[in-house]
Amino acid sequence: MNRRSFVAAGGLLAAGAAFRTAAGSAAITGKPDPTLFKTVDFAADGLGLSPREYTTLLDQLAATHELQADYYSNGGLVEDLERTFARVLGKERAILLPTGTLANHLAVRKLAGADRRVLVQAESHLYNDSGDCAQILSGLNLIPLAAGNSTIELTEVQRWLDRSAGGRVETKVGVISIETPVRRRDHQMFSLDELRRICAYARGRGIRLHLDGARMFNLPHHSGVGLQEFAALFDTVYVSVWKHFNGAAGAILAGDESFIEGLFHTRRLFGGSLHNLWPTVALAAQFVDGYQADYAKAWDAADELIARLAADDRFEVRKVPDGTSRFLLTVRGAKPAPFSERLAKKGVMLPQPKPDSATFPMQVNPTLARTSPQALSRLFVEAA
Repeated sequence: MNRRSFVAAGGLLAAGAAFRTAAGSAAITGKPDPTLFKTVDFAADGLGLSPREYTTLLDQLAATHELQADYYSNGGLVEDLERTFARVLGKERAILLPTGTLANHLAVRKLAGADRRVLVQAESHLYNDSGDCAQILSGLNLIPLAAGNSTIELTEVQRWLDRSAGGRVETKVGVISIETPVRRRDHQMFSLDELRRICAYARGRGIRLHLDGARMFNLPHHSGVGLQEFAALFDTVYVSVWKHFNGAAGAILAGDESFIEGLFHTRRLFGGSLHNLWPTVALAAQFVDGYQADYAKAWDAADELIARLAADDRFEVRKVPDGTSRFLLTVRGAKPAPFSERLAKKGVMLPQPKPDSATFPMQVNPTLARTSPQALSRLFVEAA
């Protein structure tokens, strides 16, 4: 099955925006079911599909399309999805991997070659949340910069390059890896001006560049810069398949033909060539092209909700400076756990509050289209 037939109108995909937002089960099964596709989930990056919701969509897709399985993560609809992401990102080719941890690792491993130092943000996923995989498994030396900040300044990069070149044993920096948005900084963006300066400087020095763009499909709405313009700054780009596109798992690593060629061998070396990956990513393609429009509509709803809550003294609402998909909601005069429980009973899921506070890091996603801002604000007021 080729990509064109997979995304053709008809059956599952003909539902368009109604399907992308999963506004109601009647559009999917033909039978109203109030328990499915109703939750507004402020803890999710995407739709936060339950196992039942996921399998409902997968069953409908299998009933209306001739799905082609992959074989050890090669071919079939896996290959179709790789082509879809390569096209959208403006890269020559892409490979599907089971996790973002592996995608980041394999990218910096191959880009570094014999130049073993890799500059990273101290707040990045690669440095903090990957179990030192690049150091232990690939012998790379990750150098953390800009502790406590989302953005590395060019001057700090220059200092480290001078230091690496000026040691008694020259130790070259092979790669600069940049994450944007930065999850550990409430999904704040890396400064676009600084990003362009660093990438241009690295190109001039022959240093390779990797983008941890797990949530990069949110960047155009907030920066005014398109996906392909961001991706063009880097040799390789990682995008999560499950965060926005509602796969059960998966990560895309995109780059030029010569970089991706043969990388399936390394994927298998690291145990990442699952025998059948297709069930985990079969739904993702339908959400790719429409995601940015759905995200913009979600922020329209979020902005109205924020305005309504801010008019009530029981709530304090703050947006993240240079932020993307998160705003911060503080509830006054109500304990966080009972407040969350009352909303959950009404089909509104909140994330865990920040430690020792009544502040919730609220995710903006297409589930906000499942009801109106007016109705949502009433539920928040009642729960408070």
